Amino acid sequence: MNPLRQNKKLRRALLVACAAFSAIVLAAGCYAGYLYFKADNALHKIAAPEQPSPSVSASPSPSASGSPEVSASGDGSRRPLTFLLAGIDNREGSGGTLNTDVLMLAALNPATQSASLLSLPRDLQLKPKDMNSHKANYFYAYFYTKDKDTAIANTKQFYSELFQFPIDHMVIINFDGLRKLVDAIGGLTIDVDIDMKYRDTADGTDIDLKKGLQDLDGKKTLDFVRYRKSNQGTQQSSDIERNARQQQVLSKLVDKLASFQGMTQWGDVLDIVGDNVRTDIPEDDLRSWILNFREMKPNRTQMIPLETRWESPYILANESDLRQALDALRSEAGLPSNPDLQLADVVGVDPSSESDDSLQ
Repeated sequence: MNPLRQNKKLRRALLVACAAFSAIVLAAGCYAGYLYFKADNALHKIAAPEQPSPSVSASPSPSASGSPEVSASGDGSRRPLTFLLAGIDNREGSGGTLNTDVLMLAALNPATQSASLLSLPRDLQLKPKDMNSHKANYFYAYFYTKDKDTAIANTKQFYSELFQFPIDHMVIINFDGLRKLVDAIGGLTIDVDIDMKYRDTADGTDIDLKKGLQDLDGKKTLDFVRYRKSNQGTQQSSDIERNARQQQVLSKLVDKLASFQGMTQWGDVLDIVGDNVRTDIPEDDLRSWILNFREMKPNRTQMIPLETRWESPYILANESDLRQALDALRSEAGLPSNPDLQLADVVGVDPSSESDDSLQ
C-alpha cells in the first residue's frame, strides 16, 4: 500500500478516536454537571429554610456537644450529633395523615464511627407539661397543624425538653419516598422474621411476605416495616418487633448507599430524596456531610432495645429500660447520664417497673 495513503488512513483513525474520546469526556462532564445540579437542587429542597424560633419554649435547645453547630468539613466534623428521625405515611389512600408511624432518637459519633438508635413506639404514652397525654405519633402533626413553618423546630424542641436530651436536627421522610428509594438502589436483602399477611382495601395495603432471608423491592420493604396487624391468619406483631424491622431496614439502606456506584441511578436517588425528605439541617452542612459520607457513616450501630407493655390505648415503657436507653444515647453523644430525669412524670410507665427502677 502507498505509504502516503496509509498515513492518511492512520491520521483519520486517530482523529475519529480523539473525537469519540472528546465526545465521551464532554458527555461525562455534562452528566457530572447535571448530577451536581440535581444534587444541589435536592439539597435546597430537603434543607428547611431559616427556621423561626420555636414556640414550645423560650430557650433554644443546645446541641449534643453543648457547642454551636459546625460544618462537617471544618474542625467540628468529629463532634457527636443527635437526631430525631420520623417517617410519615402520606401514600395515596392513607388519608394524608401526618402522624409519625416511625420515630427514632439517634446519636452519631463520627470520631468513633459509631451510632446508637432508640425506636420510640408510635403508641407510647407521652405526658408533656401543659398538654394532654397523647401517643408519641401525635405531636409532629399537632405542631404542623398549628404552624407548618415551625413544625420541625417545635417538634425537635418538644422531644428535647421531654427527655432532657438535646437534639441537633430532625429528619422527616415520606413512606412512599422509602419505597421509591429502595427501588432506585436495586432493592435490599432483608431477613423477614415471620410470615406476614394483611390486606386493607381502603388504603390499598396488600402485605404478603414469607419468613426468611430474601431480596425485597421498595413495595415489599415498605410492607416489612409497616406490618403489625394480620387479617389473613398470620402472626401479629408488636410495636417493638416493628421497631426492630425499621432499624434493620435503616441499617441496610445506609450500607447500600455507602457502596452505591451507579451514576444513572444516583440521578434517580437525588430526585427521590429531594421530593420526600425534609430536615432542619443547614444546606451547607448537608453538602459537607454527603461529600464526607464514608467518613461520617458509622461502622458500628447499636440498636437499643426497649421493654414495653400494652395497656389500651397506650404502650407503657419499662422505666428502668427507658432510662438505660436514654443514658446509652447520651453516652454516644458524649453527654453524662441524667439521674434527675423523672420519667414517670412525662412518659407512661409500666407500674410494675416503677418500683424496680427506684431500687437502682
